Amino acid sequence: MKLVDRQSLMAGLLIGLGACGFLALGGLPGAIIFAFGLIGVVLTGIPLYTGRAGIMTSIPGITKVWFWNVVGAMAVGLMIAALGGNMAESAHNAVVAHVAQGPWRGFLRAAGCGLIIDLSVWFYRSSKSLMPVIFGIPLFIVCGFYHSIADVVYIFGAWEWDINFLWYYPIIVLGNYAGCNVRRVILPETNA
Repeated sequence: MKLVDRQSLMAGLLIGLGACGFLALGGLPGAIIFAFGLIGVVLTGIPLYTGRAGIMTSIPGITKVWFWNVVGAMAVGLMIAALGGNMAESAHNAVVAHVAQGPWRGFLRAAGCGLIIDLSVWFYRSSKSLMPVIFGIPLFIVCGFYHSIADVVYIFGAWEWDINFLWYYPIIVLGNYAGCNVRRVILPETNA
């Protein structure tokens, strides 16, 4: 396994741990704790799908980052499922609520998250201040937006399978990608 694959795996684990905090606490406190994951990602510079989708131009490259992020998040989700209890129940509730939104709303909610994550990472890279991350993560959560890597944690943590996942999850991944690329379209000179 290459270094970038291991780093992408670690990014998935970090986002998974942040999602655990959200599942455990819920509400605004959980949204704030979720920021732990992205803080770890930006401080170490390891690749996260939603942090790189707006700057990487290689589709195979971003797909590989996404894959290893998913593997890391899946491990955390399986841990939640094995532990059961309130976090697994919260994961179930999150998945049911997300799928109930339908494809179009799911896409828009994912695009909103992608935009906020991309801007948070861009602002961090520009300023080296963690404030955009500390505020950006709770912002996407309280707005009800969907993060494709965190949703892996919820899906595996709920340990329930539904035929709707066949449309739901790809829509969330594509929505995050679209949102992450809004800045690239509007301000292409900032794509660094």
